Amino acid sequence: MDIVLQALVMGIVQGLTEFLPVSSSGHLIIVPYLLGWDDAFVTSLAFSVMLHMGTLVALLVYFREDWLRLVPAGLAAVRDRSLRDDPDRRLAWLVIAATIPAALAGFLLNDLIEQRFRQVGLVALMLVVGGVILWLADRWGRRDRGIGDVTFPVALGIGAAQALALVPGISRSGISISAARLAGLDREAAARFSFLMATPVTAGAGVFEARKLLTGEAGVNIAVAPLLVGMIAALGSGLVAIHFMLRYLRTRSLSVFVAYRFVLAAVVLVAWLGLR
Repeated sequence: MDIVLQALVMGIVQGLTEFLPVSSSGHLIIVPYLLGWDDAFVTSLAFSVMLHMGTLVALLVYFREDWLRLVPAGLAAVRDRSLRDDPDRRLAWLVIAATIPAALAGFLLNDLIEQRFRQVGLVALMLVVGGVILWLADRWGRRDRGIGDVTFPVALGIGAAQALALVPGISRSGISISAARLAGLDREAAARFSFLMATPVTAGAGVFEARKLLTGEAGVNIAVAPLLVGMIAALGSGLVAIHFMLRYLRTRSLSVFVAYRFVLAAVVLVAWLGLR
């Protein structure tokens, strides 16, 4: 298959799976493996992270009204050195607090993850592990708290959980939604907070990988057309996935995503063992 078409498929996969709790990074490893794609650029971690920039734009577009309130509110809190019981100031700094653990983990462990954890068998295992965590959190989590009930210790805890998503197969949205559910947030609030806190982390990772691509540190040649096609596809499918996820969780549980993770893990394991 032409590399541009491969990039299109990967972009669509990234956009859909970034916001559904099924692991976008895991899918970006599994899909080329199952389809027999071996292009060095399409299968690289650098391309994967740059696709996340497409979903970053989707986040900024979808939650533009939130960010137009939160950014000025966060800056005002710095200027006044006070939250002043303003919910927007408070939420802005809760998002920052939740970002810190994942940002530190990404900075310290990115190279190790790239070298050791991008393996199909491990992805299948992590799909199961993440699925079990998601099921338990959704089953045990309370349903009566909103974003306004999040405290700074809770935000740090959710951020620490999000750091685990560096391992492909865990899922950034899945683990952060799970942590938020265990902290008592209802499903829609858990997803919304997860998406807001993903924005600065995704931006940081994208800038880091863009620098590596431009300086040649990523070890792959930049294929401009596939990169642009993939990012645009990720943007479009990401907007669809965000809208779907927030509406879906108003009335339904996360069980369908747990089942999907288990089925996909089984398919991947059968294929992986059959090729060994």
